[in-house]
Amino acid sequence: MTVRKTVWFPRKLSEATLARARRDYDVILNDADTLSSADDIVAMSAKVDAIVPCHSELFSADVAARLDSRLKIIANHSVGVDHCDLRALKARGIAVTNTPDVLSDATAEIAMLLLLGAARRAYEGDNLVRSASWDFWSPSFMVGKQVTGARLGIIGMGRVGQATARKARGFDMEVHYFNRHRLPQELENGATFHSSIDSLLAISDFLSLHCPATPETTGILNAETISKLPDGAVVVNTARGSLVDEDALMSALSSGKLFAAGLDCFQTEPGANPKMAGLKNLFMLPHIGSATVKTRDAMGFRALDNLDAFFAGKTPRDLL
Repeated sequence: MTVRKTVWFPRKLSEATLARARRDYDVILNDADTLSSADDIVAMSAKVDAIVPCHSELFSADVAARLDSRLKIIANHSVGVDHCDLRALKARGIAVTNTPDVLSDATAEIAMLLLLGAARRAYEGDNLVRSASWDFWSPSFMVGKQVTGARLGIIGMGRVGQATARKARGFDMEVHYFNRHRLPQELENGATFHSSIDSLLAISDFLSLHCPATPETTGILNAETISKLPDGAVVVNTARGSLVDEDALMSALSSGKLFAAGLDCFQTEPGANPKMAGLKNLFMLPHIGSATVKTRDAMGFRALDNLDAFFAGKTPRDLL
């Protein structure tokens, strides 16, 4: 008789995901849906065979060194794995997987929402109506920046970057991109490749960040790179908060160098930088890029697919 494996879910995932998990595994669920500390993670590792964490759970080198030998796999409910010290976990013999592909369109939708919201001054307009302060109109009232026909620069032309490009073409945007490697022509779909970030920045009326968080990309949007954008550009970030020097961004928004910005991720999460609240030309969302029912189910099922393969003695599809 096969002994059922025990899996810990530190955060509450979709009902469909948990129902499937309970069918196939013994499940331990954090019903409070609160953040687990390093000590919580280490203590739970002695009780389970697998953990299905989100980006909020941190597996640093210190945590990896303290994990119990019972734990065999960390099946992340996320694409990004910068919260995991992959080298340290591998040294402990712990497999790590993620959930690529399934959240690309949902995140790209948020990129376009931020792009449009920032360009057309959505925060200001919404606030005027909600606060009963809308008592004036003229041809110069709430004039924004037009998206149609503008040049969109994308840094990081992976799955989400490509999905954003497809949606931007629906607005007749001219797509340019920088990537570590040029895409095959059939994936470019007419986008213009730039072999340097500087070349891309110089022509980007709008700039959207879609690269992973690595030591090389930390602070990729900073005072120097912002200075190379056209005056009045709009920048969008749906990738990771660490990509943006927030002080430099706020300075550029205050000075008018940037017309506006849209952010779905921040250096401090949850909560973000309180200094940002006073900037009318900053449109912000609380890291909800993949927050649709369809995508949350798909992410959960992808994580479970990886668990199923691993415990069946196969190589998980998304093994890192």
